[in-house]
Amino acid sequence: MGSVKDLEVLKPATSEELGKGRFIFSNRYSVFDWGEMPDHIPNKGASLAIVSGYFFEKLAELGIASHYLGLVEQGEVKSLSQLSQPSEIMEIILVQVIKPEYKEGRYDYSRLKSARGGFLLPLEIIYRNYLPAGSSVFKRLKKGELKPEALGLKEMPQPGQKLEPPLLDVSTKLEITDRYLSWKEAKEISGLSDAELEQVKKIAQAINHLITQEYEKIGLVNQDGKIELAFDLERRLMVVDVLGTLDECRFTYQEIPVSKEIARIYYRKTEWYQAVEEAKARDRENWKEICRLSPEPLPPRLKELISQVYCATANQITGREWFKGVGELKELLKEIQEFI
Repeated sequence: MGSVKDLEVLKPATSEELGKGRFIFSNRYSVFDWGEMPDHIPNKGASLAIVSGYFFEKLAELGIASHYLGLVEQGEVKSLSQLSQPSEIMEIILVQVIKPEYKEGRYDYSRLKSARGGFLLPLEIIYRNYLPAGSSVFKRLKKGELKPEALGLKEMPQPGQKLEPPLLDVSTKLEITDRYLSWKEAKEISGLSDAELEQVKKIAQAINHLITQEYEKIGLVNQDGKIELAFDLERRLMVVDVLGTLDECRFTYQEIPVSKEIARIYYRKTEWYQAVEEAKARDRENWKEICRLSPEPLPPRLKELISQVYCATANQITGREWFKGVGELKELLKEIQEFI
């Protein structure tokens, strides 16, 4: 069970054989690494499954391998075009997750580096086309952890600035709190060769291009997003987890956020968010246990609007009305502006 989706293991993965499983997309959501938030967003799970299935099928057309096998309806695995109604269940190939050991204040990745194949890369690969106001990049720049030159810039960027070419960033995936890495560090902890590292970057760039093009068709700007990768048993890279959704990416419509960023912006104005930041500054590993506050539920109307945004996006990106009675995306976003 994750913070936003559950995993049903049909056949466990081993070092000798790939497994099989199912994602059950829930209506839960998470922000700021908190885990499950107090609200459930109606139809969120099914909308994410539909959109991610759409992009996995687009990857197959481009010749990019993934762990996607199809969406499940009445026990059968089907392609998106075969579904008669939305499904929140996705069948996938499973690989091993080799977690690093935490020893003496640092993570030890030696077990992973000795593995041949059939495992998850311990990385989140992030592409950045713009620097929205809420981007973690600004916090890293302020702390001196990142220099403008690393972004291809001569001076400090401004919120909303476009990056040309897009920036590829990388962070840890299997540590308690995500930690940004240099590409040299990412290569080292993953045991990647130079050629494999370049292939990781090429796949990320291709996916960024695909998602950008698809969302442009419905008038949305692809600001940034993330992907995850794994090796199959022959050490060939494949895309895993989920991609192209409102949870994995940040999109905007006329500078209005169209993603999980809506909830992030709302909560950034609360005392709970300040408590989270204070706790993370005190103890990076155990911050949640010492956080002095828990999040309050969303206002009921904002929760309803967020639900309709997820549904409207799924309808428009796939060109099919999966969810009936959903308002126009641009009208929903105008009302959301009143909250954020």
